[in-house]
Formats: sequence, structure tokens, C-alpha cells
Amino acid sequence: MDHVNSNRLLTRKEAAAFLGVKEITLATWKCNNRYSVPCVKVGRLAKYRYSDLLQFIERRTVNKTTDAVNDNGSSFR
Repeated sequence: MDHVNSNRLLTRKEAAAFLGVKEITLATWKCNNRYSVPCVKVGRLAKYRYSDLLQFIERRTVNKTTDAVNDNGSSFR
């Protein structure tokens, strides 16, 4: 995979596509404080930093392999 600048600002449309949601969903999350997805205001536009989106995905990820535990209580590693 090509190196991506982690500080690159994505449009709401690009960020929504990256997360697999609709643009209006991102706007709603921001307006209602549903999820903490930081955005950068550039004039009236909302931009999303690529690294912030990656961190959002990491925070929302459940059943990570490092956190997985088998039936006898020991962790998978």
C-alpha cells in the first residue's frame, strides 16, 4: 500500500466513503456529539484528518486479536 500522509485533510465525502457511511451520517454525528470524530473547520467546510479517522476506527474496533481470550481464560497471542 502506498504511503499516505496522515495529516492529509479529507472532504466529508471522502471521509464518509473511507468509513463506509453516508456524508449526512458524519454531519449528524458531529451535530449530536454521537461519536468523537474530530473535524477541522476550513471556512464553512468540515475536513477530516486521515490519522483521526484511523484512530476513530481503532477506538471503535471490538474483539481485537490482542484482546481475544479463549474458553479457558488464556489470551490468544
